[in-house]
Amino acid sequence: MSDSDDDVPTLSAHTLAALQEFYNETKVVTDHSAAPTDQFAVGAVEEDWRMSQFWYSDETATQLAEEAVREAGEGGRIACLSAPSVYQKLKQGVVDGSDRVSAVVLEYDRRFASYGEDFVFYDYNEPLSLPDSVSPHSFDIVLADPPYLSEECLSKVTQTIKYLSKGKVLLCTGAIMGNLAKDLLDVKMCSFLPKHNRNLSNEFRCFVNYPSLCSVI
Repeated sequence: MSDSDDDVPTLSAHTLAALQEFYNETKVVTDHSAAPTDQFAVGAVEEDWRMSQFWYSDETATQLAEEAVREAGEGGRIACLSAPSVYQKLKQGVVDGSDRVSAVVLEYDRRFASYGEDFVFYDYNEPLSLPDSVSPHSFDIVLADPPYLSEECLSKVTQTIKYLSKGKVLLCTGAIMGNLAKDLLDVKMCSFLPKHNRNLSNEFRCFVNYPSLCSVI
């Protein structure tokens, strides 16, 4: 038996390309099979960090959905503003009372258009550019999670919140935005600590402008 490299079998470029294509297709199938099968499961739509997307943990999404249902009341309407995880939890049917409220998700990411009429395209850079179907002051509670921790973003999102809400606001954002949030929306920080599926470097908190079961600090 020869040790010469000349005797080692090699694959043609065409064969290597075909194998790579097969590997890529197999990887996609594997990734899809690992994704939640429930279209409303948190994580059913994968996070895209380029759009500053960081989904809540399942527990946090559930607790926020419960709070929204409680505050919206029987037959109430809930606006999930840049907070698709909460919308998904409301639609899963696992939150008591979620079948007695209605909810919409306002999102820049058009992948959520798969939710049909509940999806409202939203770009915070145009805070009042909303379809005619979204009437002013038509939501019993607005739950908002601005995509960026900046004065510009929160100020513009505030315009949308004030347009949508009948009064109640539940804001989830970085703790560093607390003072500005109070100035813009007259909200107070809650003791409840929202958690995300990924560990974020910034501390996140919830803020409300109404008496809440989530103790206000």
